[in-house]
Amino acid sequence: MTHTAIDTIKAHPEYRQLVAVRRRFSFTLTALMIALYYGFILIVALAPHRLAQPLYAGATISVGIVVGVGIIAGAIALTGFYVLRANRRFDPAMRALVAKFQGEVQA
Repeated sequence: MTHTAIDTIKAHPEYRQLVAVRRRFSFTLTALMIALYYGFILIVALAPHRLAQPLYAGATISVGIVVGVGIIAGAIALTGFYVLRANRRFDPAMRALVAKFQGEVQA
């Protein structure tokens, strides 16, 4: 692909809209992950006794371990959600846009 084709695609409103939607989506997921992580850190700092409680009477696993594993699972889920959205929406839209402009540049 030539530099002129790339510049043409970058200047197109459909490309700019796709980039804006993808950026908004990724920033939303990033903000959600930051909120989860720092929320956990705040609980550790401000209410460690809550996390130190056993999960149930006689349990050796504390609430904090379950919450920590939940945060890791949440990070994996958010990553999977992003990959799913990228594979189903963003990548096909980008491929269609590139194919559209390759046809115009070659003609």
